Amino acid sequence: MTRSGRGFSERVNAPTPEGQLMKIGIIGAGNIGGNLTRRLTALGHQVSIANSRGPHTLSALAEETGATPVTVEQAADGAQVVVVTIPLKNVPALPKGLFDKAADGLAVIDTGNYYPKERDGRIDAIEDGLPESRWTEQHIGHPVIKVFNGTYAQDLLDRPRPKGAPDRVAVPVAGDDAAAKQLVRELVDELGFDTVDAGGIDDSWRQQPATPVYGLRGNTAEVTEALAAAPKERPAAHSA
Repeated sequence: MTRSGRGFSERVNAPTPEGQLMKIGIIGAGNIGGNLTRRLTALGHQVSIANSRGPHTLSALAEETGATPVTVEQAADGAQVVVVTIPLKNVPALPKGLFDKAADGLAVIDTGNYYPKERDGRIDAIEDGLPESRWTEQHIGHPVIKVFNGTYAQDLLDRPRPKGAPDRVAVPVAGDDAAAKQLVRELVDELGFDTVDAGGIDDSWRQQPATPVYGLRGNTAEVTEALAAAPKERPAAHSA
């Protein structure tokens, strides 16, 4: 989810001395991918960034952030976390064996959304009820943790707050791998946001576009309530 806006304050919620700095690969350099690159490098993580057009197109972002431009095939090499933040229709084109050289215990973050009318075209399995992130898992061959799919990109820069701040925004996090989910929730906390456990990937439809939590800038109680209020039926505006 994207929105233009102001710049960001670096190190709003910098790692504690015992915090673990990680190697993180980001596939997709659009609004979400670019702003995650800015935040994660500011926090001290080692970030590799890739897009479909090649490393030479990422020189400006690399110069700004210190991230390393790589090919998509290299993005997961040695990574403890990989963020897949590309149009859903492009997921099947990701290279086979993408995660073969990743670190043990890899957590894969999926920020994707299905926009059939605006971008992706009809995907029959999703229209028939398969959650978007389950479809992504099937294509990439690795479990995913769904987060930040309903977050305005500029909020990643403008809205981080220290833990306990009264205006700290919460985001839902769905996934089946408990260890990977915990790692991602800790990373989101480091980025300056609270998290709400939104269940497994089969429950992740609750945070898809047009649900009450999508785009919500709420606290943990409000996000929890919005997840519970999600209708199972996909709205016509977000169907092919």
